[in-house]
Amino acid sequence: MTATPAAEQPPALPRDPRRWLILGVICLAQLVVILDNTILNVAVPTLTDDLGATTADIQWIINAYVLVQAGLLLTAGAAADRYGRKRLLLAGLALFGAGSLAAGLAQSAGQLTAARAGMGIGGALLLTTTLAVAMQVFDEDERVRAIGIWAAVNALGFAAGPLVGGVLLDHFWWGALFLVNLPVVVLGLCAVAVLVPESRAGQSHRPDLLGALLSTVAMAALVYAVVAGPDHGWTSRHVITGVGLGGCALAAFVGWERRFPHPMLDMSFFRDRTFTGAVFGALLITFGSGGALFLLTQQLQFVLGYGPLEAGLRTAPFALTVVLLNFTGLSARFTARLGIPGSVALGMTLLACGLAAVAVAGHVVDGYGGLLAGLVLMGVGCALANPAMAVAVLGAIPREKAGAGAGIEGTVTEFGSGLGVAVLGAVLSARFSALAPVAAASLPAALAAADSAAERHTVTRAFGSALETGQLVGAAAVLTGGLVAATLLRRAERGSAPVSVALTDPA
Repeated sequence: MTATPAAEQPPALPRDPRRWLILGVICLAQLVVILDNTILNVAVPTLTDDLGATTADIQWIINAYVLVQAGLLLTAGAAADRYGRKRLLLAGLALFGAGSLAAGLAQSAGQLTAARAGMGIGGALLLTTTLAVAMQVFDEDERVRAIGIWAAVNALGFAAGPLVGGVLLDHFWWGALFLVNLPVVVLGLCAVAVLVPESRAGQSHRPDLLGALLSTVAMAALVYAVVAGPDHGWTSRHVITGVGLGGCALAAFVGWERRFPHPMLDMSFFRDRTFTGAVFGALLITFGSGGALFLLTQQLQFVLGYGPLEAGLRTAPFALTVVLLNFTGLSARFTARLGIPGSVALGMTLLACGLAAVAVAGHVVDGYGGLLAGLVLMGVGCALANPAMAVAVLGAIPREKAGAGAGIEGTVTEFGSGLGVAVLGAVLSARFSALAPVAAASLPAALAAADSAAERHTVTRAFGSALETGQLVGAAAVLTGGLVAATLLRRAERGSAPVSVALTDPA
């Protein structure tokens, strides 16, 4: 990979001897934030019984966290650059801990929804500042491996949420899902206060308050539309309102950022092919992996008959593969040899092959073997592509704006994952409706309406075929997106704006 000329690079700073310990602390804080995106998925029946929550209540309890977090990521990143990344990291931990305590002690669905929203504010601050701190603490030689570990913790938290939730619910009441965060928060506050150095942008400018408001409204509304689509229908007022409000706020945000002298998000970033290619690739990889895991969970439970805990265990090889390759430094070594474009192309091709293998596993290999092979391929693909794209996004942005870069990366991840669940879920529903012998909105309803064992078997087969179609659509999107992103990155590398990240083999 072509490195930035030496004259353009900032002076080398001595390495902080505590840098790997600092990374461990911020990754632990990040892990609980990611876990809370999916940990409640197995608690829906319990919350319905204990709190008397309706279906709408459950949707808001789950989505309040995601909506607030996604809406504030850009604002949180810009605030970290301006006011200090350590300061915002401490504030994020405190808010996340307070929200977790309130959630664990909630007595009604409304109280739990409000507490989850408060956790989302803290989560947004933590997600942006953890990555921004890693960018400041590690030099270019070690940054690829550090970001690889950061990305591995993301994958581990996302995949382990249902599993951790199932284990806790087997032994404790539902409030333990939130109170378990408190020891981590206390440890994080002490460790961050002692270990993490303060850093911020070199110059202090007037805060972009209108930009922060518009970006928050835009992202929250668009993510709400994506989340509401599968449940309310893509032509419902929920989706139309969300898209309309989000689109208007996004257009106003772009216009304002172009005129404001010190914008929260510099629109000139999007003229950089490296930045654009990496953002596009990150969107597609989270689209494919998030949507695929959503479909795979249903495949394991509805088609293969596993319980929630068993299903969570059987999806674990995906996250474990990502963790193994990144924590051992193997993915960083491959990236050093292949370069950013090569890593993105190979990683997303492997991810697409894994998605396709999971889709057709039942036709080719009996039992769990085919699924296992597909999950491992997906894990290898994510381990190669995710850190490379994060490095590309952040490498195209000045280091003093690391918080803004982390906010962009986090926003793309949240939006891509939600979009994958919504779009592939819609493909599943449409295909199932076309194939099922009885009209029903879901597999349980269709099975209940079936008149005979033969018809129930046909319904299950139709659902399995619909799952396969959705997974293959995700695979095609990931493969196409990977090739396009790699092409953009390769052209940027050969042009006048190379990625300003030196890729040196950490070994």
